[in-house]
Amino acid sequence: MPKFKIVTGRSNPEFAARVAKAAGTTLGKVLIRNFSDGEIWVKYDENVRGEDLFIVQSTQPPADNIFELLMLIDAARRASAKRITAVIPYFGYARQDRKDQPRVAITAKLLANLITEAGADRVLTMDLHAPQIQGFFDIPFDHLYSSPVFTRHVRKLALPQLTIASPDVGGLKLARAYAKRLDAGLMFIDKRRPRPNVAEVMNIVGEAQGRNILVIDDLIDTGGTFTNAVHALKDHGAEKVYGACTHAVLSGKAITLLEESPLEQLIVTDTLPLKKTSPKIVVKSVAKIFAEAIMRIHENQSLTKLFDTD
Repeated sequence: MPKFKIVTGRSNPEFAARVAKAAGTTLGKVLIRNFSDGEIWVKYDENVRGEDLFIVQSTQPPADNIFELLMLIDAARRASAKRITAVIPYFGYARQDRKDQPRVAITAKLLANLITEAGADRVLTMDLHAPQIQGFFDIPFDHLYSSPVFTRHVRKLALPQLTIASPDVGGLKLARAYAKRLDAGLMFIDKRRPRPNVAEVMNIVGEAQGRNILVIDDLIDTGGTFTNAVHALKDHGAEKVYGACTHAVLSGKAITLLEESPLEQLIVTDTLPLKKTSPKIVVKSVAKIFAEAIMRIHENQSLTKLFDTD
């Protein structure tokens, strides 16, 4: 058995179990309960003294997921764990990474401070919405990518005349990386957002006519930006439109919007549990990537190999 422990909170226990299995172990025993007033209580139900401990917990809403992570870190520190790594498959609140208007919180930085102060020694996550968040931490930070999983899947689709599209200017760097790996064309959609969670497609920069398009994004929340992009691409003559996103937040009516759109297929990972299945959504697991990263961190090896897309 490996000489490390993997435990989880309640944000996505099925994913944590897949990570543990891929790492050749089972999840450690943790008790988590809510009192009648909603207050959370956590306890390690086995000895963690001197252990290399990996806590798998995403920080998507509700805020209980964040607090469970902090409490698990604190309890492990007080139980004398040797090293505590916060494994955060989906780093919630990453969109609040800057002061873009007066009198708002930079919540991503606040979360970084809380995780560090709780006692984490290291953080492991995947496809941050804003990569500069790595700089918010004063502890080692490992950033994984879902691109190897998506690239292999898209190659199997063998789509002719493939073009990679970014749904906005901000995602152009990510789309360019996929276009290079898949030897595909590149385009992006210029949009304006009149208010939060509402997007309006303005212009398509690139050639869509007769092309198979893969729209790449790190996450899809309400689905408005993404489905507007799909409709705009079809209106501009795209043959078929596919999508790929790491974190399937899919809040509100997002799944309905996807199903009613001309989208062929949306490829997502299992960093977040799907609220509802759909024939248009294909889930590809990244548990093996996290398991390999955990084993390499434990053995003090490089993570560079995990970025190989071949």
